[in-house]
Amino acid sequence: MRKMTKKILWSMFCLVVGLALIVAINTLRQGSRQLQVPLIPVLAIDENASARRLAVGLRAQTISSQEPGAFAAAAFTQLHAHLQSAFPRVHAALQRETVGQASLLFRWPGSDAQAKPILLMAHQDVVPIAPQTEHLWLHPPFAGEIAEGFIWGRGAWDDKANLFAMMEAVESLLASGFTPRQTIYLAFGHDEEIGGSGAREIAALLQQRGVKLEFVLDEGLLITEGILAGLDPSAALIGVAEKGYTTAALSLDTAGGHSSLPPPKTAIGMMSVALAQLENRPFPAEIKGVSRTMFDTIAPEMKGLNRILLSNLWLFGPLVQQQLEKSTSTNAMLRTTTALTTVHAGNKDNVLPGHIDATVNFRTLPGETEASVLAHVRDRIANDQIKATLAPGGSFPSKVPSTESAAYYKLNKTIREVFANTIVAPGLMLGATDSRHFEAISEHIFKFSPVRAGENDLPRFHGTNERIAIKNYAEMIRFYHQLVINHQDTKQAASFKGEAK
Repeated sequence: MRKMTKKILWSMFCLVVGLALIVAINTLRQGSRQLQVPLIPVLAIDENASARRLAVGLRAQTISSQEPGAFAAAAFTQLHAHLQSAFPRVHAALQRETVGQASLLFRWPGSDAQAKPILLMAHQDVVPIAPQTEHLWLHPPFAGEIAEGFIWGRGAWDDKANLFAMMEAVESLLASGFTPRQTIYLAFGHDEEIGGSGAREIAALLQQRGVKLEFVLDEGLLITEGILAGLDPSAALIGVAEKGYTTAALSLDTAGGHSSLPPPKTAIGMMSVALAQLENRPFPAEIKGVSRTMFDTIAPEMKGLNRILLSNLWLFGPLVQQQLEKSTSTNAMLRTTTALTTVHAGNKDNVLPGHIDATVNFRTLPGETEASVLAHVRDRIANDQIKATLAPGGSFPSKVPSTESAAYYKLNKTIREVFANTIVAPGLMLGATDSRHFEAISEHIFKFSPVRAGENDLPRFHGTNERIAIKNYAEMIRFYHQLVINHQDTKQAASFKGEAK
């Protein structure tokens, strides 16, 4: 018996040692997936002048609203006039047209008519300031002030910094005499925050003209700093896909009546159970697809335990997933999320409502469909008395472009050239962008903003004290400047030496 016990213990010891050895070898063999490119010389930029031009743009209150008759026409006219004044070369050399109410489309003709064009996108509109929070802003939200090394104001981050940085880059390239090989489009929607009808019209217009784009770059994921545990360098996450948007509308009709004679199951009670079922039994989570690729890319750059765990998801996957599900942001990367958003029932405290409505919003992973969402809803609520339909206005999850494409390579290369000590990895965009309207005319759509963001910066997004650092804004200009160069032919890219104004 003692010999058998020793044999079992010895076998277990060998198994543990063997497993540890496999984990160690597998961790060490996961080499870096980062492009090895030299940093380019820092492009000279008049940072203060560029900052002032953006600051003036932030003063235009281009607030999106779905209220009838609330379109801020004067604010968009103000912004367009400022763009024309601030970037005279762009307006002299590029063809500009207004699409829809106030969206702008610029076309910079390339020298090679056979080369597919590229499209850089941003949006002009901003979200409103939350009521009763104006006094919390250190600088008034629409004053466009420059202070403490930052440009302050609504839109400084989302998304006028991208828009103005693109314009600065093109203005600089024009000043240097640069001519693109590929035609370059700049598309600036006017209502991204409320659905993006302007971008949709631009996409339809280009499709009507037979335009096929090599790639599209829109706002999206950021350069995170100190957010990913175990990762010392900054991480530039390129959104290679975005989640879809589907809302389920639930309704229930009952007899209603006086509150003194309630039935065993009331309308509110039944709907509450159904909603609780949807919330307590969400879509399953799994580390797969874009999220798996992201972790595989980041793992070799990490240190300590996090590197070991992410390099061996075949073994530690369930443990890693359990931890990721505890955070709202990482949980959303792993599953189609469920959000209970509205409930309407009753109008008096002593009357049982005879009708109740509720909506549940789902942000769907690539591969999910409206049919699968509806089937999930009906399965979870398991109550034939509750009618479940899909509300209009949803969008499908985007396609997932290859990270092996030339378009992704050039974007990756540009980030590595401009931003020192920054790793690059693909990621999943959780929200919706205007770029989703362009899938019919491009197979390579990316969502990335060259904005540096630490954990304390994230609440500024659609929040209070939105701002962009002047130094970061200069980096954004350099990024778009180099991206345009990298998308031209090799000889021209190698020989061209641009000078910023």
